[in-house]
Amino acid sequence: MSIFPKICLRPEVENYLKEGFMNKEIVSAFGKEKAERKFEALLNHLSHPPSFTTVRVNTHLASVQRVKNLLLDELQKQFNGLRVPVIQHPDLQDVLLIPVIGPRRNIEKQQCEAIVGAQCGSAVLRGAHVYVPGIVSASKFMKAGDAVSVYSDIKGKCKKGAKEFDGTKVFLGNGISELGRREIFNGLPELKYVRMGIRMTEPVYLSPSFDNVLPSYLFLQNLPSAVVTHVLDPQPGEKILDLCAAPGGKTTHIAALMHDQGEVIALDKLPNKVKKIKQNALLLGLNSIRAFHFDGTKALQFNMVKDTEGEPPFSPESFDRILLDAPCSGMGQRPSMACSWTLKEVTSYQPLQRKLFTVAVKLLKPGGVLVYSTCTITLAENEEQVAWALTTFPCLQLQPQEPQIGGEGMMGAGLSFEQLKQLQRFDPSVVPLQDMDTDSLRESRVEDMVWLANKDCIGFFIAKFVKCKSIQEKDP
Repeated sequence: MSIFPKICLRPEVENYLKEGFMNKEIVSAFGKEKAERKFEALLNHLSHPPSFTTVRVNTHLASVQRVKNLLLDELQKQFNGLRVPVIQHPDLQDVLLIPVIGPRRNIEKQQCEAIVGAQCGSAVLRGAHVYVPGIVSASKFMKAGDAVSVYSDIKGKCKKGAKEFDGTKVFLGNGISELGRREIFNGLPELKYVRMGIRMTEPVYLSPSFDNVLPSYLFLQNLPSAVVTHVLDPQPGEKILDLCAAPGGKTTHIAALMHDQGEVIALDKLPNKVKKIKQNALLLGLNSIRAFHFDGTKALQFNMVKDTEGEPPFSPESFDRILLDAPCSGMGQRPSMACSWTLKEVTSYQPLQRKLFTVAVKLLKPGGVLVYSTCTITLAENEEQVAWALTTFPCLQLQPQEPQIGGEGMMGAGLSFEQLKQLQRFDPSVVPLQDMDTDSLRESRVEDMVWLANKDCIGFFIAKFVKCKSIQEKDP
């Protein structure tokens, strides 16, 4: 059941999305009213968190059962003895599901208030505490140890350092201030980025905090992001490219599924993100990963004479499998109460995705597998890209996916029914928003909870291709 308003978008962006979700194919198949209801339900779901927190076990260092037991002990401590189940996903054996309790509607609001930015607010709804950089405003009398009600400034209207705020704000729960107002806004700059400002004690949605929790054994990851790597199905000894790799969740998953045997090349164009990939690989004990600061659109080597000794750019057709988890508009992320992006920004990704895809096809060996994924809901970045790829590259064939956990692709890009069935689109609006409390948890069957976790997740898209022949070969 809805507790927050639907995601706040610029009118032109909402209209653009609506056109995609109410295209001629969909309206013809389901009717205008049903298509419109589904679109509105999706906007509502995007402002609420998924029903489950998902973590991936680093099976390279520990068994799933061992980590599950350690996690159960950790949750007991965090939730003051409250027993919350940890469920091993039956189709993704290295994934653990933790139900989110909420929304909790009877939390008493405090006189002392803190306003946080929308991004910080989204993190709080998924189990995070509030760190100093996320705090925009605090009551003038707030001191360390005070009980504080935390609100999200979803429209970004609150001025930094304000003592009160009467604009649009959404209640996230209560916490205890670790610092006073003066320390938050006037403290030493070097402390601001490492200090917790407010420890959440009564969040509207109760999710575990994973701040430094079993860091070598667990990786916090949305469910579809874990599905992607299983669909890629990396094998020991292969040479695999993660073309847009940061922060390294899928890269490290690839290496773990290969038993750290083979070569995983990870690229990202931002040096600080490459540093994060290397840190995650080191933390998880994975040695097969080589991360490079490099623009994926330039990863193909045209000068065949030059020897790069395994560094980018790479020779054509030199990878067994390639993952293109493409830069995208990110419109499937949850919870997201507001997005200030312009229509130009939202629609700017399709050309970049096509450049990266073209490079990926040329770098893939004949018989190799290419998986394309996004964390967005737009038709232009998903099904339209598949239709374009199949037309542009006759050497590619769309493949069935295993495991198939998401729904089929969305109509509107001219793909056949059989082709749509080979795609995976994770659309959270397929189930009503859930209220989950300890009583309903006790009464729920494991299979019902897994079903809900599969449906009520972030918006996401996956397509899998195989390269049937060399791109250099001429058709007879």
